Amino acid sequence: MIPRVHKRGTRTIGLLYYLYGPGTHEEHVDPHLVAAWDSLAPDPGRDPQATYTELQKLLDQPVEALAPSRRPAKHVWHLSVRAAPEDPVLSDEQWGEIARRMVAATGIAPDGDAAACRWAAIRHADDHIHIIATLVREDGRRPRLNNDAGRAQAEARLIEAEYGLKRLNTGDGTAAQRPTSAERHKAERQQLERTPREELRETVRRAVAGATGEREFFDRLAAAGLLIRRRIAPSGDLLGYTVALPDDRNKDGEPIFYSGSKLAPDLSLPRIRERWSADDDQASGSVAAPSRTAPGAPSTARRGTAAAAWQALIVIEEGDDAVAAAHIASASEVLDALAKTSAAHTRTQLREAALAFERASRSHVRAERGHDRALRQAARDLVLSGPALGRGEDGATTAMAIDMLFFLVTAAMHWHAKKGHAQQAAAARQAAEHLRAAYQAAAPQPLGALYQRGRRLGHPLLQRQTAILREAVPELAEQVLAEPGWYALAATLADAEAAGHNATVLLADAAVRRELDTAESVSDVLVWRLRRSADLPADTSNAVTADRGTERLTSRTGRAAQGRTTARRGRS
Repeated sequence: MIPRVHKRGTRTIGLLYYLYGPGTHEEHVDPHLVAAWDSLAPDPGRDPQATYTELQKLLDQPVEALAPSRRPAKHVWHLSVRAAPEDPVLSDEQWGEIARRMVAATGIAPDGDAAACRWAAIRHADDHIHIIATLVREDGRRPRLNNDAGRAQAEARLIEAEYGLKRLNTGDGTAAQRPTSAERHKAERQQLERTPREELRETVRRAVAGATGEREFFDRLAAAGLLIRRRIAPSGDLLGYTVALPDDRNKDGEPIFYSGSKLAPDLSLPRIRERWSADDDQASGSVAAPSRTAPGAPSTARRGTAAAAWQALIVIEEGDDAVAAAHIASASEVLDALAKTSAAHTRTQLREAALAFERASRSHVRAERGHDRALRQAARDLVLSGPALGRGEDGATTAMAIDMLFFLVTAAMHWHAKKGHAQQAAAARQAAEHLRAAYQAAAPQPLGALYQRGRRLGHPLLQRQTAILREAVPELAEQVLAEPGWYALAATLADAEAAGHNATVLLADAAVRRELDTAESVSDVLVWRLRRSADLPADTSNAVTADRGTERLTSRTGRAAQGRTTARRGRS
């Protein structure tokens, strides 16, 4: 249940005309009163003899009783209360009781206060009501409305529990503005999956991801097909921007424009510029800003994403709050960029993950930009490298990147939970579930190839990899050996040794540095961590012919190690 305190107004009759009228897009159905300060209050919606003016005069009576100099400049208070889409349709009696609880909780009409403000609750749709009140009490005093929005939210949480409605998390004012009921009804009539506001928000976020300046940002918006208006100061400086979808028009046939701040708080031009200014600051210092070099292969960009996510994970868990907030915000850019360039079989889930994590990217902890340049560079590289094919090295490195991002998003969830950011933690949890689903779509082919290679390893070599596993991670060994993914990990350990790495040290480091409790398959996670840190090919589907050479090389390494051990025993 979502209560929203609207801006205060000056004309009671104007708001009544809207609440009882057809709506801006004919979306109001059967407007009528469900509760009021007086059970005998007139209802212009159901009583043919009642008029808007009659109800307005009664509501305004305490205001008009004051001398003009004592009347508040804006005396009309307005609260809407909306049920969640999956909630059952409530009766008029239930909405009436909810209205009485809301005016009591906010201070408009406390329980048992005979001199409280006058108010009325109007219902013109199944899923919500509007409450109008005038801000002068019967005794001529003003109501105490300190934190009325917060108190309405707290009461909504109690109502949800008592009525068995969907339980929502209390917000902190950093969420993006929700589509209005008029926007939602318009989208439904036009059979659109999302409102223009939501479509624009995603498009602008993707345009921001990894961009290094205004020109590139606006070029991306134009390439996405948006209409753009720039707000220019008399000095010629750019002050802001608005965007519109070409086919989203008002009744006069004009495009409906939205400013960046109306799409999301961090999409205003000043907030976007903070990312670019941090890049410029880094460029003038000792550390390079996100580069403007030519794009590499999609697989290279995905490897870079996995590496950047790994480092960001450490920062979020161990770093300063402001720096952690910057990394979480930039992780959202990476998800946007990965979704934009993903192959068809992972696109839907990655897009849903990016949309969900958008809410987790903002909080009242102000991000200290500049430290997050590796993630912003990863987002830029993803965009510049273009769409991945979804198979071969591209597909395998996509699985690797998704695996790392899953743990990064999970770390963000824990960070928000510790700070008491309920909505952000819930959003990160939802994003993690979508990433898990995307991983399940991306991983079978490359892991299947590794599994087959592991099954073909000779018995001595497989025994050696088992010994390495038991030495490196004794507390995880039995669990990993029981997983189907063990053979893929065994093949990866063999590849690491063949490439000249100490597989025992590499495996121990991969397991100990980050938690594995949230992993469905520990062996899968270790495979990707090893292949990233050892710079091994992610796709080995064409590496069958190399397996014999790998086995010979690894066997020689094993015999050499055994010889050194025997020599040391002899000396001792």
